[in-house]
Amino acid sequence: MSKKAKKIALLGVLTSVALVLSYLESVLPPIWAAVPGIKVGLPNVVIIFLLYKFGVKEAAIVSFIRLFIVALLFGNVMTLAYSFAGALLSIVLMAICKKIKVFSVVGTSIVGGVAHNLGQILVAIFLFDTVQIGYYMIVLAITGTIAGVFIGLAGALLLKRLNKKSKE
Repeated sequence: MSKKAKKIALLGVLTSVALVLSYLESVLPPIWAAVPGIKVGLPNVVIIFLLYKFGVKEAAIVSFIRLFIVALLFGNVMTLAYSFAGALLSIVLMAICKKIKVFSVVGTSIVGGVAHNLGQILVAIFLFDTVQIGYYMIVLAITGTIAGVFIGLAGALLLKRLNKKSKE
């Protein structure tokens, strides 16, 4: 099998893993029931892994394919709009963080978590034509930071373990 075919197969498997994590997250009870819409972002372990193992293009492709399939299976057009905006801003800012090497994997993941929430808030401000929704960003910045830490730690551990395995 060619190197390109192996990479495409791996990206397909990782897209499937991200989809399963999306489904798992959708059936789990809310972590912070008092605060609507808060999720850990389990599929982002795959995205942060791809960003550091392969690059921005691969991370973006898997992220957007996953978002589209999740919206088709479990959501609607609005779900796609919010998710797309969040993912786009998140990937752009994480790519910048990785390129300029200011943060570790965990720091980059935190930026991604907060950026994802900011992208969603910007869509809500646009759709509802009210900037007051922006106040919710205070809560989302805190929860995005916490989630970013957990996702970043999981991603860093995955990268470390797989790098160790590939050297053996």
